[in-house]
Order: sequence, then structure tokens, then C-alpha cells
Amino acid sequence: MVRTTNSAEIDFKSKFSLKNKVIIVTGACGLIGRAFCEAIAQFEGILIVADIVSSLPEKYAAELKTRYPQSIDGVELDVESRDSVTYLKNFVIEKHGKIDGLVNAHQNKSHLKFEAFENVSDENWQKVIDVNLTGTFLTCQILGSWMAENGGGKIVNMPSTYSVVAPNQNLYKGTKLGCPAAYSASKGGIDALSRYLASYWASKNVRVNMITPHGVWNNHEETFELNFAQFSPMQRMSYNHEVAPALIYLLSDASSYVTGTNLLNEGGWTLW
Repeated sequence: MVRTTNSAEIDFKSKFSLKNKVIIVTGACGLIGRAFCEAIAQFEGILIVADIVSSLPEKYAAELKTRYPQSIDGVELDVESRDSVTYLKNFVIEKHGKIDGLVNAHQNKSHLKFEAFENVSDENWQKVIDVNLTGTFLTCQILGSWMAENGGGKIVNMPSTYSVVAPNQNLYKGTKLGCPAAYSASKGGIDALSRYLASYWASKNVRVNMITPHGVWNNHEETFELNFAQFSPMQRMSYNHEVAPALIYLLSDASSYVTGTNLLNEGGWTLW
């Protein structure tokens, strides 16, 4: 880090560059994950597209490669499996010799099926916890530990608005949607884990931060959109491309003195 008080000595634009940085994105083929991958590629990052088999991460990586010249690989990943995450680490280290960034964009919401809390099945509860929280634990432990032992890096995790505030049940009136209790619980755990690791690894030059999006539009039913607009200060839902710039900030040297932060990219939802 440059030790100076003379801002004229700093190339601020270059601080946002990810050139030659090896970045792993889990859940890379999802709605937000794809925006993250696109943004990382545009900022010249070396990209590892990691997701479950059915999401076809290798196919998406090949699509990105048609637009960007740098190395982009797709890797099948089951975040619930220690062996799968270890394979991902070994693949990246063998090919690139380093890991500069980890973005945990994977998530599970019981396939968006809402169950009343009184009726939540053990199976659905455990699946959400295993993917969201245990998956983040495993990737941070296996990939983050490598960074901590090898000069540092950046981790960006994804909690939720519902790890900051409770769901407003009126939002879902007249719709088929809802927010399972396990989702809030798992995302709250991600928030707490991220803060713990930010402190734990601060001396190892590993910065651990979070991005909290909210109401990211994905062809939602009209009633939900109208409900959402009533409760959002910005009176609309967001788009996945509005979340991605925050990631570039947190992965790059532009945020070199930022750790343990939850960047609320939620249109002011938690103000009220």
C-alpha cells in the first residue's frame, strides 16, 4: 500500500481494475451470479465460473469466453461437499497458482416454495441451511484459508435484507411467493460468519465483506411488483446489473481499507 497523503500520486481509476486477479464466483449461473461474472470479466478479472451441474457452468464460461480474452473456466461445484470445494481449490491453484477473490453467490430457498413456519419440513429446513450457511462456511474455510496462508485476498459473501430486518408479510399478500424461515436464519448466519472472519483474518490481509441486495427483478408477477413498490423508498424493484458494481468495489483495491462491511444495495428498504 502506498504511504502518502498526496492524492495526486494515486491513480484512482486503476484501483478498480481486476486485471490478473483470479476470482472464483459460486452460484455463478444464477441471476445475480451472471451479472457478477459479466462485471468481473469486463474489469479484466481471471474468472472461475462455479455452480451446480444442472446450471452448466462450463457452458456459461464458454459463452463468456466469446466476449472476453482472459482465462475463464467453468467448474461444477456442490458447495455442500467438502470434497467438491477442495477439488475447486486444487483446480484453481494448479492452473493459476493463486486465488485473489472469492464471491459466494450461491443460495437456496427451497426452490422458492413457501411453507408456513408451523409446517416447515426437516428436509427443507436442512437443505437451505446446508447450501446457504454450510456452503459458505466450507468455501470460506477451504478457499479463504488458502488466501490467509498465502498473502491475502478478498471474500464477498451474500447475506440478505432478511438477515437485517424481518420479512414484511404484507409484501406477499395476493401472490404465490414468500420467504421461508430457514432462508432468514441461514442468511443471518452468513452475516455473523462474515463479521467473525473479517476480524479473524484481518491481520492476514484477507478482507471479508458482504453485499445485501433486495427485490432483484426476475419476471415477478405483477401483484408482487405493485406490493414491493409500496414498501420501497425507491418505489421499484432492482435489477441484477445494479448489484454488480458494488462487487467490483469490494473485490478491487478501491476498498483496500474496508472489511466486515455489509454493503446494503437494497434501495433503502431497511430505512423504514
